[in-house]
Amino acid sequence: MTKTIDKISVVMAVHDEAKELEKNLPLFLTQQCQRTVEVIVVDDASTDETPDVLKRMKMEYPNLYTTFIPKSPPNPWRRRLALTIGAKAAKGDWVVLADINRPPRSEASLEGLAVAAEENGGGVVMAYSGRKKNDLAIRYQIWNDTDEASILLRKAERHGGHGHRGRWLKMRRGIYDAVAVPRKHIHDALHYFDEPLRGSQLLEVRLKVFMH
Repeated sequence: MTKTIDKISVVMAVHDEAKELEKNLPLFLTQQCQRTVEVIVVDDASTDETPDVLKRMKMEYPNLYTTFIPKSPPNPWRRRLALTIGAKAAKGDWVVLADINRPPRSEASLEGLAVAAEENGGGVVMAYSGRKKNDLAIRYQIWNDTDEASILLRKAERHGGHGHRGRWLKMRRGIYDAVAVPRKHIHDALHYFDEPLRGSQLLEVRLKVFMH
C-alpha cells in the first residue's frame, strides 16, 4: 500500500529568467492542493533581475525557498547540480522536478500528480499536457522505479539553446511538464538527467510510450 503523500516539494533551477519567474512562479505557489506544498528555486548564477524577483516573492509567499550556486567555469552538469542542491533542501514526501517555462495548467495540477502517485503506487510519475492553450487535460505516466523510467528521464531534459553567454548548452525540458519521485529516490532519478540518449534508445522511448 502506498504511503499517503502529506507534503510535496517542487524543485526547479533557473538562470536569467526574471520575466518567467514574475509570470509563472505564482502559479506554482498558489496551487489548490490538499497537501503542504513548498517550492524551492535554485538560482544558477543569474545576471539579470532574477535574484531581486526571488527576494521580493519570498516576502509575499511563505512557502517559497531559494538558494543559489555561484558563477564558475561552465560545464554540462550545472543544471543537475542545481537540482540536486534543491532536492537536498526538500522536506516533502515526494519531490517534483519542474521547469519555470512549463507552469501548471490548472490550480489542481499538483493535487492531481499526488493522487496519481498514491493510486498507482508508482516510483516515478510524469505529468504532461497538450501544448495548445485550450487543452487543460493533464495526463500521467507511472513507472515502478527509476530504472524502469530511466530512458524517459533522460528524455525529460533535452539540449536546446545556449546558456551562460553561449559557452555551454542550456538544458530544457522535453515532453514532460513535471517529474515526481519519492524523496528517497530523487538522487537516483537525477542521475539520469544529463546522460546522453542514443539512437537505439530513442526507439526504446517510443516503444515504452506506445506500450505503457
